[in-house]
Amino acid sequence: MAGPVLAYWLRRFGFEPTVVERTPALRHGLGGHAVDLFGSGVEVVRRMGLWAQIHEARTRTTIMTLERRGGRPVDVNVDRLSAGISDQHVEILRGELTKILYDATRADVEYLFGDSIATVHDDGSGVDVTFDHAAPRRFDLVIGADGLHSTVRRLVFGPEEGLRRPLGGYLAVYSLPDLFDLGNRMLVHIDVNRIVSTYGVHQTGEARAAFLFRKPEELRFDHRDQEQQRQIVEAEFRDCGWRVPQLLEHLATADDFYFDAINQITLDSWCRGRVGLVGDAGFSPGPAIGGGTSLAAVTAYVLAGELASARNDLPAGLRSYEQRISRYVDLSRAAAVKTMRSVIPGSRTAVRLVPWATATLVKLPASIQKLAWSQNGLGKALGALQLPDYSPHLTSR
Repeated sequence: MAGPVLAYWLRRFGFEPTVVERTPALRHGLGGHAVDLFGSGVEVVRRMGLWAQIHEARTRTTIMTLERRGGRPVDVNVDRLSAGISDQHVEILRGELTKILYDATRADVEYLFGDSIATVHDDGSGVDVTFDHAAPRRFDLVIGADGLHSTVRRLVFGPEEGLRRPLGGYLAVYSLPDLFDLGNRMLVHIDVNRIVSTYGVHQTGEARAAFLFRKPEELRFDHRDQEQQRQIVEAEFRDCGWRVPQLLEHLATADDFYFDAINQITLDSWCRGRVGLVGDAGFSPGPAIGGGTSLAAVTAYVLAGELASARNDLPAGLRSYEQRISRYVDLSRAAAVKTMRSVIPGSRTAVRLVPWATATLVKLPASIQKLAWSQNGLGKALGALQLPDYSPHLTSR
């Protein structure tokens, strides 16, 4: 999310960005899990002229059915639940969002697919970069927008192990046939320390399965070893009952399987000389729980704007960007910690209460819902940064 949004605005402000992407080509299509844009994140894509496309591509899930062992299913209106968090919201599959952003930038932004940065050397007046495949080049700035396991962050700020904070949760997502004729409904099974959900993908007629679980001890795994990760998911959920055995039958063959720990990146500074970080590379609040997609969109927009404002002193622009976003980042990370504690029930009592509490919440007036979400912290975080107006710096549209 952060990379193409940043590239879009840098180009509009007169810069010449190059995006380096490890995958051999854009993963067109509808892969990845559903992500949310809230509040200022929605406003960023509006300013990019992409709102109509993104809204048309939304997941269109309207009903969430919460189920637990021994309890009656509870239906929750998803739109009412989202409205309590923010007045502006859209849920969209990650792959669909990536395609829209790429299409909006590919005509005037250079993309290097199938490559990765190997070394970075900042001599104060520019940055020399070598790649795994391409010839060495020199840039005015290097921005790491390469996600939770950022290579740029590792090269310049140090190994990931010393910069991450495990929150105790894990997330797995993959595609499978629509086994339950889901339509616009999401099915959610709640158990102690684990949640399973499945929802339809209206564009393809398929479905997505998502698994969230929490462990008291940190799991050790290779984030590139998918076979190891599939074994972890199988072991955690094989005794879950409900519809889980049917979902797990498709785990081994899914070609878009994703798994990772829900970790935060705890850096307090996201710039060093002429190198900066944005999105999950710099300050991941935690996948699936901290509003990371909105955070990525907003901070990428602010970074481009601050660089445009300080065109003659780009390191100063990085520092200004850091000052502008610091409170937003802090609130997002704090909200994610609270969400992690509440979203996955840790006891049988909590499992019984979650469906009832959620159904009750969406029936309350929007003002009361917003107050409740602000106590959680997510609502407060999402509204913590009003988008600056950088239009005087535009050089192209």
